[in-house]
Amino acid sequence: MTRRFLFVLGSSRSDGNTELLARRAAEQLPAHVEQQWIDLATHPVPDFEDLRHDSDHVRPTQGNVALLLDATLAATDIVIASPLYWYSVSAHVKRYLDYWSGWLRTPGLDFKATLKGRTLWGVTALAHEETEVADPLIGTLNNSAAYMGMRFGGVLLGNGSKPGDVLKDTEALARAKTFFAREAPLARFPYEAQ
Repeated sequence: MTRRFLFVLGSSRSDGNTELLARRAAEQLPAHVEQQWIDLATHPVPDFEDLRHDSDHVRPTQGNVALLLDATLAATDIVIASPLYWYSVSAHVKRYLDYWSGWLRTPGLDFKATLKGRTLWGVTALAHEETEVADPLIGTLNNSAAYMGMRFGGVLLGNGSKPGDVLKDTEALARAKTFFAREAPLARFPYEAQ
């Protein structure tokens, strides 16, 4: 299968530090690798409504939810580009991941089977020098990938608060050059033996 990257931008600000870092990493992908970028701020979805005990889920056919579903199913690699908001993913990203719950229960999608073996990556900018504060965000993405049977490529971390600050983080920019080049291992929950 030809690699196809879906970049899900979860910032409330366009051209923010997280997006800048994600774009630097994406520049390193070979020219034949397809890329699709979806900004959740400009393609908002309504709050997810959990209907699993009330009614059947129906496959969306139009609007932003359908766009995200189709893009997710088509991707071999999903990159969650979310700034560190209150030590985890942004509300935009959390809402997108909540929709995965409904897609798991949508007849005919085989959502989990489709994503199994594909790769989830993360990119985030944080204002702290101590990267440990991003552990909840990393855990959210790793555990989501583990539940889905996906590979997890880790999270590319960069430092920046004001717009453009991440471009001064030379270590993050160096990591961006090879971030997508490595083989991502199968995601595991923390309690599973490595």
